Amino acid sequence: MYTIVTGAAGFIGANIVKALNDAGITKIVAVDNLTRADKFKNLVDCEIADYLDKQEFLERVRSGHFNGTVQAVFHEGACSDTMESDGRYMMENNFRYSLSLLDWCQDQEVQFLYASSAATYGGSREFREEREFEAPLNVYGYSKFLFDQIVRQRLRKATAQIVGFRYFNVYGPRESHKGRMASVAFHHYNQFRAENKVKLFEGCDGYGNGEQKRDFVYVGDVAKVNLFFLAHPNESGIFNVGTGRAQSFNELAVANVNSCRALRGESAQPLAALLKQGLIEYIPFPDALKGKYQSFTQADLTKLRAAGYTASFANVEEGVAQYVEWLNSHV
Repeated sequence: MYTIVTGAAGFIGANIVKALNDAGITKIVAVDNLTRADKFKNLVDCEIADYLDKQEFLERVRSGHFNGTVQAVFHEGACSDTMESDGRYMMENNFRYSLSLLDWCQDQEVQFLYASSAATYGGSREFREEREFEAPLNVYGYSKFLFDQIVRQRLRKATAQIVGFRYFNVYGPRESHKGRMASVAFHHYNQFRAENKVKLFEGCDGYGNGEQKRDFVYVGDVAKVNLFFLAHPNESGIFNVGTGRAQSFNELAVANVNSCRALRGESAQPLAALLKQGLIEYIPFPDALKGKYQSFTQADLTKLRAAGYTASFANVEEGVAQYVEWLNSHV
């Protein structure tokens, strides 16, 4: 039986493929649009059975080519650009594509594990997987929100597992192709290498300089959550995937700068010392992000823990240290 991963050459998709390999699963059909050809690098150290372009994959699904041959679909393929303004494009990629695969998986009784997003919560201060706390701020968040509503309607009569993962701020290996949409941790590393400093936004929404807080989650932990649900096909629902801890951009920058300094044999320094040395500085908050920016996110993990997932999540200090080592070895 095959395991299908859409968005397989992308950030989270490629990490799922690698995690599947580490678990002994290599009969994988990798699906992606390689118009951005540099993404292929994310799969170089992975074992797969076949690669299909997204359109060819959909044609094969509709023709019945995969009927009876698939155990699970990890659906990570989507447009993840939160600044994308073409709503028709976003809904076709993130809603219609997902709906087609959901229908097929239910018809074939195939496990369906898909990427939702914490963007569904928008400016909410509560991050629980309940309708009353969901208010997306952009069309990306809306496309994910709308599909989640369809899933909720289908769960009661589901023929096979349906799991949605509301990813919070994911960072880690295999994201360099994302350009400006790559994680803040990725940009901090590259800023420090190029300029010997990390730049943070000044305060907004009542937060001090660099004190806006997000739930930053390491991609290795995200992959572990996905594989847990693959191994527990009776667990369905929509689940937050974060650490359950909000940490500031200041903490993220300090972890990055100190990890980079460690590579040079230099000692760790607190925020005040790094600011004094000009290794961290603040820049004006961009007008383009005003009203569209989440200044605070923190995953409520109650439902995830109730489903039986008990593993711990790396904090920023632990995850960024691992990531900087990986980036340094892949220059």
